[in-house]
Amino acid sequence: MESKKSPKADLTKNSTFYFAIGLCLMLFISWRLVEWKTYDKTTIDIGILDIQDDDDEEVPLTEQLKTPPPPPPPPAPQIIQVVEDEEEVEETVIKSTETSQEEVIEDVEVLEEEVDVDVPFAIIEDVPLFPGCENVKKSERRKCFQDKVQRHIAKNFRYPEIAQEMGIQGRVYVQFVIAKDGSITSIRTRGPDKNLEKEANRIISKLPKMTPGKQRGRAVRVPFSIPINFRLQ
Repeated sequence: MESKKSPKADLTKNSTFYFAIGLCLMLFISWRLVEWKTYDKTTIDIGILDIQDDDDEEVPLTEQLKTPPPPPPPPAPQIIQVVEDEEEVEETVIKSTETSQEEVIEDVEVLEEEVDVDVPFAIIEDVPLFPGCENVKKSERRKCFQDKVQRHIAKNFRYPEIAQEMGIQGRVYVQFVIAKDGSITSIRTRGPDKNLEKEANRIISKLPKMTPGKQRGRAVRVPFSIPINFRLQ
């Protein structure tokens, strides 16, 4: 059975498009109504600014009176003192500071200032004397000093018990200074363990007082260094 209606007469063909246009139109009208504002004309008062031209005020001219400057003071009279030719004037004599060859120049004593310096053991002229090395030849006193120090270390050596239990061993480098009065000062140690360093310090501090070293006939400070070996057997 054929349909009697024509496709051109279909009313629902563009209904969605028309619905969208109508919806947009209604939203626009609603927005304008919400944003619409009204004002009361009676409350509006526009002030009118009235500007009047001020008359120019005439300022009277004043005449400045010029006063003449005061007259300058009269010049002071010059007093002329007459000096008689017979008056004698003493002349000052300037003595010359130059010295003649005949004058004797006094001798000036130069005081030599003692300088506190350290002279190394290897280059000092007179090495410090360990007790017992006084009668040794001067050329052999250096070796005698070193041998005496080695014997002193071997005699007073004592291995620390804590280091033995912990199995600590090694070499401790000791440096000390023989002062001007022959005493042992400024002991410094450097080793693998504090206990070994403490023992090395104790041994060196027991060194006897010595005859100080001399450089050019004067007592000086002499630094000396020696290693101490700590070995477990």
